[in-house]
Amino acid sequence: MKTEHNGNTAGMSRRTLLARTGAVAAGLAVGPVLGGISPAQAAAWRVPGEETSHKRTWMAWPSSYTIWGSTLSKIQTDIAKLAKEVAKYEPVTMCADGSSAASQARSMCGSTVTVISSVPVSDCWMRDTGPLFRVDGAGGLDSVGLNFNAWGENATTFYGIPGSAYNKDRVVAQKLAAYTGVAFAKASVVGEGGGVEYDGDGTLMATESCWVNSNRNPGKTRSQIEAELLARFGATKMIWLPGVTGEDVTDGHIDGTARYIRPGVVMVQLNGAVRPGVWTRNAQAIHDVLVNATDARGRRLQVLTIQGPDTLPRIPAGRRSEFLSSYMNWTVTNQAVITTQFGDTARDAAAKTAIAAAYGRPVVQLNLDNLYGNGGGGAHCVTMQEPNR
Repeated sequence: MKTEHNGNTAGMSRRTLLARTGAVAAGLAVGPVLGGISPAQAAAWRVPGEETSHKRTWMAWPSSYTIWGSTLSKIQTDIAKLAKEVAKYEPVTMCADGSSAASQARSMCGSTVTVISSVPVSDCWMRDTGPLFRVDGAGGLDSVGLNFNAWGENATTFYGIPGSAYNKDRVVAQKLAAYTGVAFAKASVVGEGGGVEYDGDGTLMATESCWVNSNRNPGKTRSQIEAELLARFGATKMIWLPGVTGEDVTDGHIDGTARYIRPGVVMVQLNGAVRPGVWTRNAQAIHDVLVNATDARGRRLQVLTIQGPDTLPRIPAGRRSEFLSSYMNWTVTNQAVITTQFGDTARDAAAKTAIAAAYGRPVVQLNLDNLYGNGGGGAHCVTMQEPNR
């Protein structure tokens, strides 16, 4: 998530992808890793693939002027639009920061969205802040937190937002888990849910730029980070992918470029004509790794591709040539896939057709220009699924 500064707008944009000279995240340092819990055993518990059955989707209502400034109402409009669409296909529970924010969320989201104020939130990026729900195959459900630290404190480094603005999001995972009544454990690594893709069948994929980074995991090796992620997700193989450090607040989350459709099948977005070289090269490099990769079951991955839009978004915040317009940031619901459209009629239609064919379920494309253009994240970034047991 992010909002960008425009003179009278406070905040940051999580994936606006502004190139920042000297703002290379890998050079930052943070405090000690949270948790201190020994790695979990990967035998029984696993995070199921997102295409499997959900009990509900969790979201969070943005209400912080410190973070969003004058764009806040526009972001709220897009969050409400998305929540109402998801609620057509599965239950949605929206966390709001206090009674006033909850009242506003209920008014804007309508009666099909359940709004609660008992789980305080800083902002709307539930994919990165919320818990990962795991199942054990025997009716059990528990959860894991990845120790959100405002994207390696990049919210402050890139955009000057005080770290304290995200204090509630730093603990929202355990509070939400407590609300649902499921066991919760902190991982011994720091990161975000948008930084890992998982097939629910033993394989993860992630960019090194997010995880092997001193702004999140100082002093930890790739092998140590991998072992912990595999254990917490209930997986046995990691596919490490190249990424881009210091170009956006997330340090190149994987969910903007490559996604699992189902075990053995991934999709990669190759950039359209208006994308900058750094992201075009990275997308191609990710594609090239995946076409030669096998998963935990020994399957050669089937790699599907789509093209990004050839036109820039419709609002000023998204018209920079550095901006990455990604169809890949979709959210999967029980009956449909919800993603963005960017106003490039041909590319929008091609992406919709390809995603629908891959999943075998309808695709809804929403105009989320304000959320994506000002905030830098799409439907995946602001949702977290709770699986059926």
